Amino acid sequence: MKKRWLVSAVAAMALSSGVQADDGAGVYAFDKEGSHQFVMFKISHLGYSWLYGRFNEFEGQFSFDAENPAASSVNVTINTDSVDSNHAERDKHLRSEDFLFVDEFPQATFQSKRITIDEDGDEADIVGDLTLRGVTREVTLEAELIGHGEDPWGGYRMGFEAETELELADFGIPMDLGPVSQTVEMIISIEGVRQ
Repeated sequence: MKKRWLVSAVAAMALSSGVQADDGAGVYAFDKEGSHQFVMFKISHLGYSWLYGRFNEFEGQFSFDAENPAASSVNVTINTDSVDSNHAERDKHLRSEDFLFVDEFPQATFQSKRITIDEDGDEADIVGDLTLRGVTREVTLEAELIGHGEDPWGGYRMGFEAETELELADFGIPMDLGPVSQTVEMIISIEGVRQ
């Protein structure tokens, strides 16, 4: 899951021409109104196909430090009862004690602790604590900066995508789905509006 941490060519061109470019530094709130973001997952079904789903309700913010990207941060809060796998009975089961146990644990959270970028600037790892079903574990998100700039409404936006893999048993999920379905892939695609 190699991801590229992209450098803005527009900013470089503006600097070379003597125009001060916006490097995107700042604090961004997730764009809840625009619906341009997703927290999704996929897991193998018996080794024959993929089951896809998402969480429809979540919020958060991130900060971006252009001069020192490693000092940037991100936090996310997900309402676990908003799980949506496009099948009502399955979603009911996912909300039960067998899986997310939403009555007892209505939210999942991620809080970054550090960000590391390789020497070439090609890859970024966002390391942080994920709390799911009452269990907190350190996970690493492999991230890609998609882009940033002014929007048509006078604001400034930045977007990134990140991926990670979770072992269900690590977060106390008791349901055994079989040997090929022990790991779930998470995909987080975020668009933030600078505050």
